[in-house]
Amino acid sequence: MATAAGDDWLSGIRPYVEKAPLAAFFLGVSSGFPYTMIGATLTSRLAQDGIDKKTITAFTLGFLVYNLKPLWAWAVDGVRLPIIGGLGQRVSWLLFAGVLVMAAVANLALVNPSTDIGATVVAAILVGFAGATFDIVIDAYRIEQLKPYQLGVGSGMTQYGWRIGSVAAGALALVLAARIGWAGAYLACASFALPAMITGLVLGEPERHRAPAEKRGMAEIVASIVGPFSEFFQRNGAIIVLLFILIHKIGDTLGQIALRLLLNDLGFSNDEIAIYDVGVGFWAYLIGIFIGGAMYARLGMKTSVLLSLILMAISNASFAVLAGAGHTNWGLAGAIGFENIASGIGGVTVVAYFAALCDLRYTASQYALISAASSVVGRLLTATTAGGLVEQFGYVTFYWMTTIVAFPGVLLFWWMMRKGLVDQAIGDAGVDDTKDGERLAS
Repeated sequence: MATAAGDDWLSGIRPYVEKAPLAAFFLGVSSGFPYTMIGATLTSRLAQDGIDKKTITAFTLGFLVYNLKPLWAWAVDGVRLPIIGGLGQRVSWLLFAGVLVMAAVANLALVNPSTDIGATVVAAILVGFAGATFDIVIDAYRIEQLKPYQLGVGSGMTQYGWRIGSVAAGALALVLAARIGWAGAYLACASFALPAMITGLVLGEPERHRAPAEKRGMAEIVASIVGPFSEFFQRNGAIIVLLFILIHKIGDTLGQIALRLLLNDLGFSNDEIAIYDVGVGFWAYLIGIFIGGAMYARLGMKTSVLLSLILMAISNASFAVLAGAGHTNWGLAGAIGFENIASGIGGVTVVAYFAALCDLRYTASQYALISAASSVVGRLLTATTAGGLVEQFGYVTFYWMTTIVAFPGVLLFWWMMRKGLVDQAIGDAGVDDTKDGERLAS
């Protein structure tokens, strides 16, 4: 029995060294860096150039573009690029979007925030648009390259790549900026687009890519825009699935937005925050990603998603306990470690589930819609309610509230499992073609 159990867990680890999941890692590296270029890195650059804090907040517009990507994702599915289109729909768009990102980052490198802040805002938004487009292509390429049983591990490898790519690009920018200036630093970081582009050239067009019908007139073009959404909503239980997508991260997002405020009010120093929140959190998240991939392969999609939702909900309670305990490094390490392991697990299993929802004819469009919907409600609530709730109820009550708010998503997914809606709403991206259409959601 022990040997059989060992073989089962070994089967959960083996996909990490297969071609498609390894490719997902390099895709993730390229996906992570544009976000960093208009995030913490640009904030540091603007602060060092003497830009006031109020002006710096205007650069959040660059992130808003990521939530708007469903508006043009249909083009990635249906528009054939001239000249390079012969390389394949996904590969040609991967190269085009990669060049677009490199050009946008180079443009941001060459503007001078201290003399033309308006041009810098525009440049940051262009990086956001190019980065969002790159994400659309990368997500579609990754999902179509992975077989259904690899979706969990592939999502994990993408998360590894995203986290490493964003950290590496941010660190490289800071190191080079101190030596050759911000322009040179940004130009060097533009090279982080290359791993995804090279991956596309080496592996070629995904075997599971299914091109939609050829477009010859306006009716076909309109169908290519409407088709991905109408196909999704024609599935049994689609509205319930969309509701789950919208609410499942509310508790987690609310809790995270107030975390640094909690740590500051508890009297943790910058060094302590760096060691525990950044240091312990980083490694705990990577461990969680690995566990999530193994869980997905070993337990199946439905069970692993449900367990990860429960863990993510409970992890918010650890900060309620920390808030009650006060300044304790062991308490901080435990809360940060638990939360990041749970987030890493959920980042694999839930993302893999979202990938399995896609119809392979509309992978780019449908995943762009799903990924945008998964964060929009949480972001709106954190922007409008988190601070006020902390001020009114205090941290202990606030974090217990975020724990409670997380459980409707858990209960909804459990109900979806009981009613069979999880299976019925899965797209063909989650169907193993080698097993007579058997769905992976077992």
